[in-house]
Amino acid sequence: MTLDISTLLVVTVYVEAMLGLLLLFAWAQNTTIHGVAWWGFGHLLRAASVSLFGMYGSAPDLMSIDLANALLFTSFAATWTGARLFDGRPAEPVYLVAGAVLWLLICRLPSLSDSVELRVLFTSGIVTAYTWLTAFEFWRGRGEPLVSRWPAIFLLFAHGALYLLRTPLIKILPWPREEGVAGSVWLTVLSFEALLLTISIAFVLLAMAKERIGLHHKTAAMIDPLTGLANRRSFFEEAALAGREGSALKPVTVLAMDLDHFKSINDRFGHALGDRVLGMFADVLRQCVRTSDLTGRLGGEEFVALLYDISPQRAVAVAERIRAAFAEVALDIDDHPVSATVSIGVVHSRGGTVDLAELVEQADAALYLAKEAGRNRVEVAALEAFVMPRESRARDAGHARMATASAPPTA
Repeated sequence: MTLDISTLLVVTVYVEAMLGLLLLFAWAQNTTIHGVAWWGFGHLLRAASVSLFGMYGSAPDLMSIDLANALLFTSFAATWTGARLFDGRPAEPVYLVAGAVLWLLICRLPSLSDSVELRVLFTSGIVTAYTWLTAFEFWRGRGEPLVSRWPAIFLLFAHGALYLLRTPLIKILPWPREEGVAGSVWLTVLSFEALLLTISIAFVLLAMAKERIGLHHKTAAMIDPLTGLANRRSFFEEAALAGREGSALKPVTVLAMDLDHFKSINDRFGHALGDRVLGMFADVLRQCVRTSDLTGRLGGEEFVALLYDISPQRAVAVAERIRAAFAEVALDIDDHPVSATVSIGVVHSRGGTVDLAELVEQADAALYLAKEAGRNRVEVAALEAFVMPRESRARDAGHARMATASAPPTA
């Protein structure tokens, strides 16, 4: 099998150009993911670079070698920049052109200009550096649950390794000496493998961008946009999932929380400040509970938290900490005497099969008593109330025994 250099160059130009246009078209469908546009431009730059390489012998070396390599390095730098932007890191304009500038300067040195092998190794090193930097950027963002991130990392690492090892492999592997390197079956394999890797990487990057969009849509449907907490649907779904995974076998506590006189805050200070109050409470709630606990906004000024594997005393302490911390931070907002407070109802289950709806109902009953007792307080539903049948609780909710752990009631 012989290598037709001209055919390979033409195929590479068409493939790179088509991949670039495909990625740009995908970016045009959703311009919020800027990394896709950079990846598209990277492929177009590589198409231009390969076109200039194809002009070797019929065009000056300044164009067919120097400019072609500069465009090649910039194309891989653009791919790396796209990876940085994809994961929310800023572009680095200096490093974007560093490879091209370094090439144009160093290739003028006599030690490189007189040795084709050294120049090839140098160019391969630059390409490998940018490719591995791209793989590293994706690895840094591995906390995001994108399945396609991992094949992208693997393919980019393999692509960089192939560039770096191409020259040593060609020197080591045999080829027909009468035909030279161009007749080597190994060069054919390596060249087409590089082209296939390029195609694979482009489609994996496109899949990763689509996966990101799908994840954002799913998150938007499950997260309250104002507070960043789980919405009602998400809270109950996550709680049900945790129950199926065995968390419900441990002691759990539900905190039902409602901001006091929130309507009057909106009426007095405006809805913009009211939204800030909601956001501030969400921040306090996140700071006071553990990352393993579930929190959510059920609607309006109503919030809920599900605390796992916690004693009743510690759960009440957490509720008190939430109440006191919120009263402190919401006392004065932008020189407005808001003095926002929260009432909290607490119910505890020792474990076993838990009906979350019943727990929330019990916590709501305790919250109602906290409101009746003067607000800005924590009320704890008696354990006997939890084990009562639903009908009895509904009939006797107003008379259920409550234990109070709170600050003095305020008007």
